[in-house]
Amino acid sequence: MNEKVFIEYITKLGIDIDEEKINQLRKYHELIVEKNKVMNLTNITKKEDVYLKHFYDSLTINYIYDLKQSISLCDVGTGAGFPGIVLKIMFPQLKVVLIDSLGKRIAFLKEVIKALNLKSIEAIHVRAEDYARMNRETFDVVTSRAVAHLNILNELCLPLVKKGGYFISMKGHAEEEAKEAENSFKILKSEIVDIKTFSLPFEESVRTLIKIRKNEATTKTFPRNFKEIKRKPL
Repeated sequence: MNEKVFIEYITKLGIDIDEEKINQLRKYHELIVEKNKVMNLTNITKKEDVYLKHFYDSLTINYIYDLKQSISLCDVGTGAGFPGIVLKIMFPQLKVVLIDSLGKRIAFLKEVIKALNLKSIEAIHVRAEDYARMNRETFDVVTSRAVAHLNILNELCLPLVKKGGYFISMKGHAEEEAKEAENSFKILKSEIVDIKTFSLPFEESVRTLIKIRKNEATTKTFPRNFKEIKRKPL
């Protein structure tokens, strides 16, 4: 997906783009390629692949949630900044927090934030369960892209979501995961309100967006210690 085609496709998603955003994405790609020489950020570095599999893929969240609103968003397990950095570039009014458990990734993201002159965004080196305990019911939307199974992600992410807010999980094939996670939805007082399954352009790999609404506050029992979450998922 070259830059011209990328612009055409995100326009179909209802997303506006201007020269400043184009330049920020170009710079972001350059920073990824440069940093990838000294640490493993991503296996995908070719420009056409980054624009399709990272940039466009991150923006497909607009299929299921209107990001033109002024909201607070937390990206859990953000890695190299997907979808969080891409969403911030394209929707600058968002107030964004990126969290990841690997300090080197967070150091890179701080470099990106500074280089792109992004405002109202911070990158924090912290484990998701620890951050959730300190920041309960804080965000309008929480995102996580291909980090863990849904029944595990729900316990890590839903405590961060405000009552009435949403956790949006971005995955590949996810039908079985959604079924496995039914008990966690009940325990965490939430429900799936929308699922959208589609294929990425050109390569046709399957993507699934799962929109989960939090109906009631999460009890302080959750999230548990990660070893316990992994040993006995909800």
